[in-house]
Amino acid sequence: MAFGALRAEHLRWLGIACGIAAVLATGPLVMGFWGALHPAFDALSHFRIHLAVLIALLAVPAIFIRGWRMIGLMAVALAVASVTATLNMLNPASQAQAAANGQDGARYRLLQMNLRFDNATPKSVLSLIGRSNADIVTLNEVSTKWQEELGFIKGAYPYQVICQARARVGGVAILSRRPFMHPATAACHERGSLATASVMLGDRVVNVAALHLGWPWPFGQHAQVERARPTLEKLGKTTILAGDFNAAPWSETVRRVLEAGAFSLPQAVGPTWLARPLPDALRRTVGLPIDHVLIKGGLEVHSIARQGDAGSDHLPVLVEFSLLPQERAGEAVLAETRRHSHFN
Repeated sequence: MAFGALRAEHLRWLGIACGIAAVLATGPLVMGFWGALHPAFDALSHFRIHLAVLIALLAVPAIFIRGWRMIGLMAVALAVASVTATLNMLNPASQAQAAANGQDGARYRLLQMNLRFDNATPKSVLSLIGRSNADIVTLNEVSTKWQEELGFIKGAYPYQVICQARARVGGVAILSRRPFMHPATAACHERGSLATASVMLGDRVVNVAALHLGWPWPFGQHAQVERARPTLEKLGKTTILAGDFNAAPWSETVRRVLEAGAFSLPQAVGPTWLARPLPDALRRTVGLPIDHVLIKGGLEVHSIARQGDAGSDHLPVLVEFSLLPQERAGEAVLAETRRHSHFN
């Protein structure tokens, strides 16, 4: 009996400790919703789903401890509400609408990939690019090493803008099978972290941008977005922007990018990043969703899918899209303008 009583007491204190930990974890979870107030709060928002799951797991034992039951239930409710609110922000209804509006016209592919500046398997990357059959490729962390490697596919992607950056991780790049409307207008911005080009898809022009944002607070992510804002505001009415934002889709950082360029997030990609030594399967389930594709104007996304591991700590993202008919493209631009006017 004494042993049983001692064991029960230990379990009770373990439940209380879990309850205390759950309560403490609610602090950073709640602060993450205040990202507009300070970049430090926004940095916490990237881990919102992870914190919510942790709180729920910690709170469950407390539910069975007298005096802690209500605290445990409230913590679980907060975690569930946080996840629900976050998922609602991604607006899955718009994805179903996009699928329902699909056209039978030409479809194009864009491959977005953070190369990893020191990737030890460049041939795997080049092979994946070839298999993707992408019309356009947007790349991040294009280091000096990668500039040399990309020369091997210059024949397949003759239209290129490759931006150099001071940082050793390199800049961004846009590669295209399709011609640039005016090659001279393909340009680099914001210290090589933003590239733009106007690509001819049939008889239509689509503006393409590749973006690589730095790390969140205490680093300069928010300041970088503000420096890039004038360029984002000047992008054409029909634009696709892809890149490694180092920010979750529900973050203040992504909201500011969306606002600056009057973009929409057509579909959540899912987790794409995790530290390289960890298994690829974990990257797809518990990694951070920080690689994004944004659109505006006369574009319709039909699918967004993560691709296989190619030696980077990020998963490549393949997007299939089409161009709306001219009349629907005009309606889409008008709808986006009204939405962002109301948003502001």
